[in-house]
Amino acid sequence: MNIYDYISPQSGETFTTLLEYKNIKINRIVSSDNLDDTEYMQEEDEWLVLLEGEATLLLDDEEKKLTKGDTLFIPSKTLHRVLSTQSGTVWLTVHIF
Repeated sequence: MNIYDYISPQSGETFTTLLEYKNIKINRIVSSDNLDDTEYMQEEDEWLVLLEGEATLLLDDEEKKLTKGDTLFIPSKTLHRVLSTQSGTVWLTVHIF
C-alpha cells in the first residue's frame, strides 16, 4: 500500500488501520475541512505526525496548531479534540496500549 493513495472525504474523516501488532496500532487518517465536533479521551497513549495539510487541536484547553511535519504526543486520558483541518489533511497516528 502507498500511504498517499487515498481519496479526501467531503465531510468528516476516514480512518485506515495500517498495522496492529502487540501493543501498537498505526492509523492513517484523512480529514476534510468539515468535521464533527467530537471530544476524545483515550485509554492509550497516542503519538501523531501530520503528513499533509494543517490542523488545530484543543489539548487540555490549549490550542495546538500543526502543519506538515509536526508531531504531537497525547498521553492517555488527556481530553482532546480536533478544532479545524484543511481539506486533505493526512495524519499518521500511533496508539500505544
